[in-house]
Amino acid sequence: QLQLVESGGGLVQAGGSLRLTCRASGGIGIGYAMGWFRQAPGKEREFVASVGWSGVARNYADFAKGRFTTSRELAENILYLQMNSLEPGDTAVYYCAAGAYGKDPSEYDAWGQGAQVTVSS
Repeated sequence: QLQLVESGGGLVQAGGSLRLTCRASGGIGIGYAMGWFRQAPGKEREFVASVGWSGVARNYADFAKGRFTTSRELAENILYLQMNSLEPGDTAVYYCAAGAYGKDPSEYDAWGQGAQVTVSS
């Protein structure tokens, strides 16, 4: 059974950077896409970014373009989300997910437990 574990969340001042890491284990192989979502209190889970099975194709939400970068290490089954120029509006729990490339969370098969990112003004 595929398991995803995020790390790297925390508290950062506006304008700062954080890198989230998602480690996948258990019953995985090549040929699956992965993505990042976030959910702020009282809001729906929203798409942040995704990367295709080969690590080449990438897709970003408009708010993430130019500030966030996702990448993956295929050999180590690790997914990264580098977040720069963070704003208070980026405060949310960030989740990694596997099994799809699109923006609809219902398309994904597996989810991590989430990592809290808090951006202070």
